[in-house]
Amino acid sequence: MAGYIFTLDSIDSLKKIAETGVYSTKFKNIPEKSWRTPHEGTFVDYLSMKSEDNVYFFHKRKIYGIGKLINIHNQCIFLNFPDADKPGTTTFDVMKDKMLLNESKEDLNKRFVCTFKGEPFLFKKGVDMDEVLSSNPNAFKMLRALWKLSFIKIDETENKALFDCILKANESRMDGKENSYPFDRKVHERIKNKYTPEYSVTSKNIVKCAVKNNNIQHEMAIEAAIVDYISRNDSNNIYGKWDYVSHQVIASPFKPIDYMDKMDVFGYRYIKGYNTISKYLMIEIKKDAANIEVVDQAMKYVDWIEQEYSHDYSMIEAFIVASCIPDEVVKKRNESALRFYTKGRNPVETLRWKNLRLVEYQYNQKENHIIFKEIAPIE
Repeated sequence: MAGYIFTLDSIDSLKKIAETGVYSTKFKNIPEKSWRTPHEGTFVDYLSMKSEDNVYFFHKRKIYGIGKLINIHNQCIFLNFPDADKPGTTTFDVMKDKMLLNESKEDLNKRFVCTFKGEPFLFKKGVDMDEVLSSNPNAFKMLRALWKLSFIKIDETENKALFDCILKANESRMDGKENSYPFDRKVHERIKNKYTPEYSVTSKNIVKCAVKNNNIQHEMAIEAAIVDYISRNDSNNIYGKWDYVSHQVIASPFKPIDYMDKMDVFGYRYIKGYNTISKYLMIEIKKDAANIEVVDQAMKYVDWIEQEYSHDYSMIEAFIVASCIPDEVVKKRNESALRFYTKGRNPVETLRWKNLRLVEYQYNQKENHIIFKEIAPIE
């Protein structure tokens, strides 16, 4: 399972969030017509949430946990009020009765809500960031990039390492009484009773708000559409079925955050019935027409996945997604998107990786969704 680490401004916030079992990012400077890229990035993280994923909370160097996302009406994420995924402001008096979280007008800035409970407990004792990172240095990648973000998503390996560290630090506090926050189901019951399909979360309005002259203006909005598309569909989609999917995943050695390379979309799938990873996913997105440089960029990320995750090129499936894939990009893919590698020991096999697929997208204004179409399939 994945994990999410939410950043908080106070211990009082932690106490309230833990006791109510709900978290919602507070948006600042909400625009009137079109979401900004940071807003869209936060939406993408919500769209990939699944029940059973772990949640943790970060405040002043310490990480607190452990929680688990849980479903209400078969989902663990909700709009705080109908059309909360559309930019623009409204008034508290008008929306109060429709809001899931409605204690004050500040809650108007809380657009998405996720639901969780302590599992086993939301411990009051936090663990210092340095202690966490030193507990299993090779496991942590995204946690090292927790900088100026409302929250981050971590994969199964990183989540297990964080879970173990916090659990071991609280081993003597497992009675779950004085050493953990109590849980009150009142807000969960409110969500259960108020829910209608108007509170469901999709990428449609996020994408629609990024469209101008029938063109999508932000790559992050396309990321939202793809993550939503993969999360909601099984193997009957152009990208296939993936058990874990995330976006903006670190893909370079550690360096100043602003200079780190990031994969637009990253994921993996398990062998059916087991927690053994079968394949890894990489998607590089261009909102406009692709150019030949994107092939080298995509292959750099393919190499990163092979070196850091799979150690086997045959486990990697890669895509370039753009509004248009010119012939010169197809030619570049055919000539350069190749890797020769060996597999086995006795005997040794020399194999060829050739699995970079090209996808064009088109925005369907009438139905308000993106259509994906593979071009120049690999022979």
